[in-house]
Amino acid sequence: MRALRIASGVELLSLAVLLVNLVTVHAKPVTSLTGPVHGTAYLVVIAVTALLPGVDAGTRWRSAVPGVGGLLVPRRIRSAGTPEGHRES
Repeated sequence: MRALRIASGVELLSLAVLLVNLVTVHAKPVTSLTGPVHGTAYLVVIAVTALLPGVDAGTRWRSAVPGVGGLLVPRRIRSAGTPEGHRES
């Protein structure tokens, strides 16, 4: 769950940097650095959610929402009562 929180924070922050860069100066180095970071964080959110035990299909679909999916998943897990840190062997 910790990895999910970190990845969702990175995803949201990198999206904000990309959008601010787009609206202001549109500096190519910022886009070249932040774009892959954002994409990687997005994929990590999806992968971590898919690997969590007891997560329903709706939660997995929410993880694929760009930008806010990482924020929706922990909220959904808490409301569903899925135990944190529980790993099936």
